[in-house]
Amino acid sequence: MAGKPDKETQKRLKAEKRAESKQRRSQIWQAFQMQRKQDKLLLPLMIGSVVGAAVVAFLIGLIFGMEWIFLPFGIVIGALIAVSIFGRRVQRSVYAQADGQPGAAGWALDQMKGQWRVTQGVAGNTHLDAVHRVIGRPGVIFVAEGAPHRVKALLAQEKKRTARVVGQTPIYNVIVGNEEGQVPLKGLQRHLTKLPRNISTNEMDSLDARLAALGSRAAALPKGPMPAGAKMRSVQRTVRRR
Repeated sequence: MAGKPDKETQKRLKAEKRAESKQRRSQIWQAFQMQRKQDKLLLPLMIGSVVGAAVVAFLIGLIFGMEWIFLPFGIVIGALIAVSIFGRRVQRSVYAQADGQPGAAGWALDQMKGQWRVTQGVAGNTHLDAVHRVIGRPGVIFVAEGAPHRVKALLAQEKKRTARVVGQTPIYNVIVGNEEGQVPLKGLQRHLTKLPRNISTNEMDSLDARLAALGSRAAALPKGPMPAGAKMRSVQRTVRRR
């Protein structure tokens, strides 16, 4: 059996944890400051949630003659609601900024929690249209981003190629966008989680291994949303060279 870490190691580990905690707090504070500057409703909503919850708790406490006992609970509940409001509005802002940028759908898929196997850029072209493959309990899901008339052809080719390997496993096609029949970027994760569960986790692992052997037919595409102001032609030239 390995012995316990010595004092120096324990001290170092504690220092690393403190540093990580401090960094997280700093990142949250920076995110709050940035969101506060561009979202004028953020502070009123957060303050209102704390005050509102405290008032409700106080009034309920009056009924039982325990208003000063209920008040702290109301403040804590209000603070939790305020944190939730902050997180949701930051997420909405991030998705709004990424919407429509090449690579945004792949980035959104990488943010998914749970047992999803995401492979970015299994098909694509020099216009930066891309198809990403997701393996989950629903089966195989192809998520495309780019011009609809181009990505439909990419989806059809990839589905035909994959069907030979996966047999009767359901295959779904999703095109990310804001037009009719498309799925908005901000609703992509929810759309995928609402699909029916058709296969087991073990079947997911088997599919992932088999499909990995197919490789990718895409050019090397940028990871994540393309920075605002990036020149499309320059990026396309870079993709062609890779």
